[in-house]
Amino acid sequence: MNAPLPRGLCPTLASPMQTGDGLLVRLHPVALGLLPNTLIALCEAALRHGNGIVEVTARGNLQIRGLTASSALGLSQDVDALDIAVRTGVPVETGPLAGLDPHEIADPTRLAERIRAVIAAAALAARLGPKVSVVIDGGGSSGLGEVIADVRLTAVRNGEGIAWRLAVAGDAATATPLLDGLDEDAACAAVLSVLEAVAALARAGRARDLTSEVLEGVFPEGLHSMLPPTVLPDISPIGGEIGRHQRFRQSSTLQDKAARSPQPISPQVGEMSGRTEGGNVERDVHKRRSFDIIPLSDSRFAVPVALPFGQITADALIEFIRAAEAFGAREIRLAPQRTLLLLSQSQASAEDVRGAARAASLITDAADPRRFIAACAGAPACASGHIPARAIAAEIAAAMPSNVALDLHVSGCAKRCARPGHTGLTLLGLPDSAGLVLEDLGDRPIADVAKTGAAAAIGRVAALLDREKKPGEDAAAALRRLGPSRLAQEFRQAS
Repeated sequence: MNAPLPRGLCPTLASPMQTGDGLLVRLHPVALGLLPNTLIALCEAALRHGNGIVEVTARGNLQIRGLTASSALGLSQDVDALDIAVRTGVPVETGPLAGLDPHEIADPTRLAERIRAVIAAAALAARLGPKVSVVIDGGGSSGLGEVIADVRLTAVRNGEGIAWRLAVAGDAATATPLLDGLDEDAACAAVLSVLEAVAALARAGRARDLTSEVLEGVFPEGLHSMLPPTVLPDISPIGGEIGRHQRFRQSSTLQDKAARSPQPISPQVGEMSGRTEGGNVERDVHKRRSFDIIPLSDSRFAVPVALPFGQITADALIEFIRAAEAFGAREIRLAPQRTLLLLSQSQASAEDVRGAARAASLITDAADPRRFIAACAGAPACASGHIPARAIAAEIAAAMPSNVALDLHVSGCAKRCARPGHTGLTLLGLPDSAGLVLEDLGDRPIADVAKTGAAAAIGRVAALLDREKKPGEDAAAALRRLGPSRLAQEFRQAS
């Protein structure tokens, strides 16, 4: 078996990545929206040049699989012929409905363009690793709270105006907050300063590798000097400000600090902190994202539709897009969490589009058990995969008890690509078996079974939760209460 390929690779149109089923290309279109005919043409190109498998990633990019060196060139020519501009360089991401979401705090598009310009002017792309990214989150129905980034700016209400909050190395719940109350000029300068510090670590560096001393050097005026006077920094909540000054004096990276520092005891956002714009932060945004039709500020309606485990055949996607277009979908946007947003002209049209998605076995319901299971491509699509992760995930979802939302990661190998940093249950592909990992306790399996029995073994764990979960208790709490010994015993049982 081949050794796992490193997760640091980013497959682009110019630099495809070798996988188990050929070369993989990832496209990040510059335009937020694609016409139905354009996406159909891309699917046809996937059939012509690849193996006909199309994916939408957790960050909302499009992937085409099964290419060869020569067919990858043909795909590139087809993309050029379709006049699809793709982003290169350091990703600076905004929400897929930026500027159209009536619930967003601020339209992040102008600030994102300014930051792209300063990154280009500083020639940072050549000095930063391919995974380094920036998120500009304006909030709203399609906010990017669940997207992990090296640098993130989040819009916050500041009196009658809008300001930006700077945090590094994580998603909305886990990133370390550094500065608050920034206007656009200060936000651009702050992002550039952090990226310069990351670039100084060489190409392998990430924001999580920055030490407290480096961050204090980047912002010598103090990490809280730009906070509005109404904010009480020492009693703010989930970001970890309680005791933060003491922790920042330690010589450690942000990753080390997060691993060993307990969460501070503090009120929820919006209580006692002065940050009334925050509200209660959802730590598991990927679980809670709504599939309701979204009314937009330009009188259109967006229909969220997710691909099961992020993957679909090009033929099936073409068939769905044609049905959606017949019902009035005129634009399609790629969105985080392996989602498509189909924009329709009326509420009635949007309802019809959602019905077409349901008929195509796509995900249109927040309670769909496939939403709670992250699965990588696995074997044979990935050269590193030991198990057919998505096939097993589909089998597990089909048998999942209706009242169990099992937060599960099915990973073909130890890289854990589909959900890095996951803290729940993982079904892990091993060379000769499949293991159950309780991520809260580390990355080593607590039990293993034959690969052919993996789906049934997870089914027994789900059934155990169904039997033992107490009223009002969520699955994560029940897993902790049951403990590794009980879970391992249930996982190993003979079918």
